[in-house]
Amino acid sequence: MLRREFLAGIACTLAKGAQAAPQRIDVHHHLFPPAYRTAIGNLAAGQPNWSPAQSVEEMDKGGIATSLLSISSPGVWFGDVEQGRRLARIVNDYGAMTARDHSGRFGLFAALPLPDIEGSLREIEYAFGTLKADGIGLLTSYGDKWLGDSSFAPVWSELNRRKAVIYTHPTTPACCGNNRDEVPAVMIEWATDTTRTAASLLFSGTAARYPDIRWILSHGGGTTPFLLGRFVYQEATMKGKERVLPKGLMYELKKFYYDTAQANTAPALAALLKVVDPSQILFGTDYPFRTSAEVIGGLTAQRFAARDLRAIERDNALRLLPELAKTLR
Repeated sequence: MLRREFLAGIACTLAKGAQAAPQRIDVHHHLFPPAYRTAIGNLAAGQPNWSPAQSVEEMDKGGIATSLLSISSPGVWFGDVEQGRRLARIVNDYGAMTARDHSGRFGLFAALPLPDIEGSLREIEYAFGTLKADGIGLLTSYGDKWLGDSSFAPVWSELNRRKAVIYTHPTTPACCGNNRDEVPAVMIEWATDTTRTAASLLFSGTAARYPDIRWILSHGGGTTPFLLGRFVYQEATMKGKERVLPKGLMYELKKFYYDTAQANTAPALAALLKVVDPSQILFGTDYPFRTSAEVIGGLTAQRFAARDLRAIERDNALRLLPELAKTLR
């Protein structure tokens, strides 16, 4: 009975969303340009079929006004500088073209060819200056480097100057790609990699050193909410914490934004809401890997206050990315 009621609630919510003007803003929505898929060859084998038209159809079903496009793992870096720069440009040009061709329906989190610093700085200028990207989309790790690594400092300095939004997406870290069991890396290691990059940003001092960067952590921050006690202990026992976290661990954690993609179950939301209030949570679907129905059902079941639900589904994104309001239909 409870299951039938839950499914009926989802159906009702989706029906209402389809009838009304689309309102939701999806910050976790992937693109797979044909030229990119061709260029990476066999590495594209696990990627689903996708086209802008399929995205628009899914968005209309879920009452989504705008989706922010970003590349998923494996991203654009495969160890070759020229290839990385070329792939980043392919992804970004295609994303910007898709946004132009579907006025108001798409934004762009532009890819960078990290850990190539010079190429990344050039692509930042192109992404913001020419393409008018909404922010930057990065993976949580690059080889054996997470986002707090000191070698990335020139990129963070430039993005801090621009007061940029950085969306982060997990990937399989170098340590854990060859596990020999029935559990794929995407099931466990990806959420863990989000957590490790959050810890890297915090305990390297990067989050505090570049306070004008707005960070989005995918999937509700991975396992960060569940490991909060370990984060607190690390802060309490570390040397130089006044320099690394001058305003404290929780201050920085509460500044991060967290999306709802694959983090919309009751346990995940309950844990996340012990770390941040609804003002830091963003609607994300992970399309085409997952659907809006899954996210809407989870948020509906949580029984948020109407004001908080609207904030998660729309208003928080508009506060974070005010330029979107100019293009929303």
